[in-house]
Amino acid sequence: MAKLGRELKAQGIDIVDLSIGEPDFDTPVHIREAAKKAIDEGFTHYTPVAGYAEVRQAVVQKLKRDNGLDYAPEQIVVGTGAKQSLANAVLSIVNPGDEVIIPTPYWVTYSEQVKLCQGEVVFVPCSIENNYKITPAQLEAAITPKTRLFMFSSPCNPTGSVYSKEELAALAVVFEKHPNVYIISDEIYEYINYVGPHESIAQFGDLINRTIIINGLSKGFAMTGWRLGYLAAPLEIAKACDKIQSQITSATCSITQRAAITALTGELTSAIEMVAEFKKRRAYIHGALKSIPGLKVNDPEGAFYMFPDMSAFFNKSFEDTHVKDADDLCMYLLHKAHVSTVTGAAFQQPNCIRLSYATSMDKLEKGVERMKTWLGKLS
Repeated sequence: MAKLGRELKAQGIDIVDLSIGEPDFDTPVHIREAAKKAIDEGFTHYTPVAGYAEVRQAVVQKLKRDNGLDYAPEQIVVGTGAKQSLANAVLSIVNPGDEVIIPTPYWVTYSEQVKLCQGEVVFVPCSIENNYKITPAQLEAAITPKTRLFMFSSPCNPTGSVYSKEELAALAVVFEKHPNVYIISDEIYEYINYVGPHESIAQFGDLINRTIIINGLSKGFAMTGWRLGYLAAPLEIAKACDKIQSQITSATCSITQRAAITALTGELTSAIEMVAEFKKRRAYIHGALKSIPGLKVNDPEGAFYMFPDMSAFFNKSFEDTHVKDADDLCMYLLHKAHVSTVTGAAFQQPNCIRLSYATSMDKLEKGVERMKTWLGKLS
C-alpha cells in the first residue's frame, strides 16, 4: 500500500497516508546531540556484538526504573531494530515441528519468523468484543505437548489493545502450569499507552526466567531510522542470541548506541509530549469512525492504530467497482477516496483494516472525511 501510495503521489494525486506505523515527530534534540557528540569523540568503530557495555547497562536501568524488573547486562542483547531482536529470539528457541501460539490479529513478522525456523504456527483468533485479546481459556486450549513458544504484543500492533495487569496475571496462571513454554513479549509500544503504567508479563512468578522482552527506540523516541532494538532474556537465551547475531549482522550502529544511552537514561519529556498528541488524535479518529454507519470500532488503549471491522461494506459496489473483502476495500479507498490503509487480512483478521493516526490532525480529518464520503457510495 505504501508503494502504491507513493506511485499515485508521483502522478500528482493527493494521497492521505494512514498506512505507515511511524511517528511523524523528529527525534528529540538531546538524543540527536548525543549522536553528534559520539561522532566527534570517535565512536566510529566496531562494538561488541551485543552492544557497548554502557548501552546494556542503560537497558538494565530502564527495565528497573520503568518495569521493576531485575536483569544483568549479560542478559541484554542490542540489535538492529526490534525486528532483529525478535528474529534472534525465535531462532534461538524454535526447532522444526515446534508449535508457536500467536493470538490474532498480530504483527505479520511473528508468523514468518516462525516459518523460517520450520516451526508450526498456531493462530488463536481474538474478537473485537474482547478488544482483540486472548483469554486464559483460549490459551489453555491452544497449548499442546508440542508448544514451545507464545508470542504477543502489548500495546498491540495492529489493534492498539493493551493487556491490563489483571489480564496478564490470569494468563500467567496458565503459563505456570506449562513450564516448557517460552514467552516473547513485544513491548515496543510501551510508552504509547493511554491508560496508565505499562505492565509486563515478566513480572509474575518465575515467568521472568522464560520470558523474552522485546523493545527498542523506534516508537517511544521517534527513532525509526536509527535502527536499535534490544531484548532482555534468560541468560542462556541471551547467549544464544549473541551467537546468532554475530553470524548475521554483528553489532548495530555505534553512533546509534551512544545516542541510545541518552535516550534510555534521560528524561522522558519529549516522549510524554508526543504521546499526549497521539491521545488527542486517537480521541478524534475514534469518535469520527464511530459516526460512520456500519463500521465497528474498538477503543484502543495504546499504540497509534485503529482497527475497525469493515465487514458491513463487503459485497457492495459503486459504479464498476465491487468490494468483496478487506483487500478490495483498501484498494477502493486508495483509488477512489485517495486514502492509503492496510488490509486486516495481513494480520489474520480479514474483516478489518488498519488505520495509523501517526500523522497530523489535518491529514486525519481529511482522510476520515474522504473515507466517510466514499464508503457512503457503496450499496
